[in-house]
Amino acid sequence: MSPFSCALAGLAAGLLGSAALAQTPGIGRPATGEEIAGWNIDVAPDGAGLPAGRGTVRKGEKVYARACASCHGPAGRAGPGFSAPPLAGGQGSLATAHPDRTVGSYWPYATTLFDYVRRAMPYDAPESLTADQLYGVCAYILSLDGIVGENAELDAKSLPGIRMPNRTGFRPAYDEERKGVWR
Repeated sequence: MSPFSCALAGLAAGLLGSAALAQTPGIGRPATGEEIAGWNIDVAPDGAGLPAGRGTVRKGEKVYARACASCHGPAGRAGPGFSAPPLAGGQGSLATAHPDRTVGSYWPYATTLFDYVRRAMPYDAPESLTADQLYGVCAYILSLDGIVGENAELDAKSLPGIRMPNRTGFRPAYDEERKGVWR
């Protein structure tokens, strides 16, 4: 095939391919801004994305008893007969043969707890807790391992400031010093 024929074939393929890409199956519709905002509920380690609200350990304990204890056990310690893993305990176990990956022993950021509970819990009704209930449940769970005191009140300002025991146990997958290099 001559260079001219190759160029012509490439041009034809490009034009046909772009025309095919421009066509849609004709189903669905673009998401509205309101719909996108409803899905855009992620929370960053620095607290970006946290909603207004506040919750205390005491109020969180009541929400936990109603919405969480049946799966995670009383005081977050689960065990035989419970369907979900424990949330509390396990400090110092990560370097052992049988680490307990609980909130207090494994998770690097308190905001991750909020983000996860907000999206996925309770198991039978995810995204059903109010911001105040979420802050309260997080306060209660964090209090189980003494990460916050029993009289703690959490909100969008205080939650990102909590220093988790395993904060330095993770390293980023992306190497900032060698831009573009994954570890």
